[in-house]
Amino acid sequence: MDLNILWFILIAVLYTGFFVLEGFDFGVGILLPILGRTDQERRVVINTIGPHWDGNEVWLLTAGGATFAAMPHWYATLFSGFYLPLFLILVALIVRGVAFEFRSKDRHPIWRRIWDGCIFVGSLLPALLFGVAFANLARGVPIDAEMNYVGGFWNLLNPYALLVGIMLVVGFTLHGANFLTMKTDGEMRERARRVAWRLWPIVVVLLAATFIFTYQQTDIVHQLGINPGMIPVLAGLTILAEGYLIRKERDGWAFTFSVLTVILTSATYFLIMYPRVMVSSLNPEYSLTIYNAASSPYTLRIMSIVAAVLVPIVLLYQGWSYWVFRERLTTHSELEY
Repeated sequence: MDLNILWFILIAVLYTGFFVLEGFDFGVGILLPILGRTDQERRVVINTIGPHWDGNEVWLLTAGGATFAAMPHWYATLFSGFYLPLFLILVALIVRGVAFEFRSKDRHPIWRRIWDGCIFVGSLLPALLFGVAFANLARGVPIDAEMNYVGGFWNLLNPYALLVGIMLVVGFTLHGANFLTMKTDGEMRERARRVAWRLWPIVVVLLAATFIFTYQQTDIVHQLGINPGMIPVLAGLTILAEGYLIRKERDGWAFTFSVLTVILTSATYFLIMYPRVMVSSLNPEYSLTIYNAASSPYTLRIMSIVAAVLVPIVLLYQGWSYWVFRERLTTHSELEY
C-alpha cells in the first residue's frame, strides 16, 4: 500500500468518523422540538450532546485539514466548486454552536425558542447538504482538464443528490433517536424509542431507493461490478437488524447497528469513488484521483509520521470524554444548557 492509498483511507475514516459522531448530534438537534415539550425537557435533550458536540466537529476540521495537506488539488476544486453549500454548512454550524451557548443566558421563553430553532435548522441543513455534496462526488460534476469545476450551484441540486440528502437527514434523525434512548431515562427515553421505531421503516425505504438510484446515477457497476461486494450488502443487513433491536428495546445494540449502518454506507461511497476523489462528468480522464490530486511523497511521509503519533492520542482522549459523561439524564439531573 502506497502513501496515496493510505491517505485516501485516512481521509475516508475521518469523514466517516464525523458522520458517525456528528450524525447523532444532528439527529438530536433535529429531534429537539419534537421530543422536548417543555423547556426542562429540551434542556435534557441538549445536555445529552452538550459535552460532545464541539469535539465531534473536530473530526470535520481534521478531515478538511488532511484533505488540504495530503490532496491539495482535491481541496481546491471541492471548495471552489462547492463553495455555496459548504459556506451554508459553515454558517449553520456556527449558528448552532452559538445557540448551544446562548440559549441559557436568558430565561425568557421567546429567547429560548429562537435559539432552539437555530439548533434545529443548524442540525438539519448541514445533514442535507453533506448528503448532496457526497452524492455529487460519486455521481460526477463538471470538471475540466485543468481540474476546475465549471458548473454552477444548481448542478448540485439534482434529484439523486437531493434523495441522498433527504436520506441522510432522516438517517441521522434515527441515529440521534437511538442515541437518546441510551442517554435519557423515563418518559423521554420512551418517546425517543417510539420516534426511532417510526423513523426506521422510512430510513429503510430511503436507503433502498438510494441503492437503486446509485446504480443508475453513478458508475458503480464499472467500479464494483453488478455484485457490489459485502460492504453495501452489510449496510442493508445492519439497518434491518436495527429495526428488530429497536422493537425489542435493545437500545445499546440498536445504536451499535445504527453506527455500523453509517460506517458501511459511507464506506460504500468511498469505494465508488476510489481511486478517484472527484469524478468528472465531462470526461473520465479529467477526474481527480489520489495520484494527480496529491501532495509530494515527502509531504505525505511527514504527515504519516505526525498522524501515527497524534491520532491514537486524540482517539483515547475522546473515548475518555464519552466515558466520563456516560450517565443517563433526566429532568431531575443537573443541567447546564
